[in-house]
Amino acid sequence: MSTRTLLTLAQFDALPRVEPKKYELSEGELVMTASPRPLHGIVREKLGKSLIIFADAHHLGSVFWEMEFHLSAETVRIPDLSFVTSERMRLQNIDERIQGAPELAIEVVSPSNEPSDLILKAKQYLQTGARLVWIVYPQTQMVYIYRPGERVEIREDGQVLDAPELLPGWSIQLGELFSVSRS
Repeated sequence: MSTRTLLTLAQFDALPRVEPKKYELSEGELVMTASPRPLHGIVREKLGKSLIIFADAHHLGSVFWEMEFHLSAETVRIPDLSFVTSERMRLQNIDERIQGAPELAIEVVSPSNEPSDLILKAKQYLQTGARLVWIVYPQTQMVYIYRPGERVEIREDGQVLDAPELLPGWSIQLGELFSVSRS
């Protein structure tokens, strides 16, 4: 039986960062993730661009790609995409790691992701202030939507993904999000 080696935040911060791996800290446990595959990148890029264009045009907040969020003393997570409101960004020291979860955390699933890890991430985001978490499954073309205190909602091809509580007026057709051009 193996034992887990737990790290403090200071030990985590002192780790050398070696590409193409990224490190997260989950309740004191070091988690390394591999570089994503093309499908993951295509879906993340489409979703990220759509969110950035809308959020910028309406001055709603900032959309980040793989930004570190200090969720608790033992947890630092890096969602694939995240959204933080303008109000909160005005209070944020932009030279420091963001404290707490983003208002919207988005994880785009790769084949190497474990379902239990994704559920834990969603729980951690929600427990530290996220208002919305999307777990995006490119392979099955589905999005699992988590909100505090509510049941998980599932949207799939033919439906629309939106976030009226954070990005009123923004939406994307899931068929458009998951379409992949091979030209």
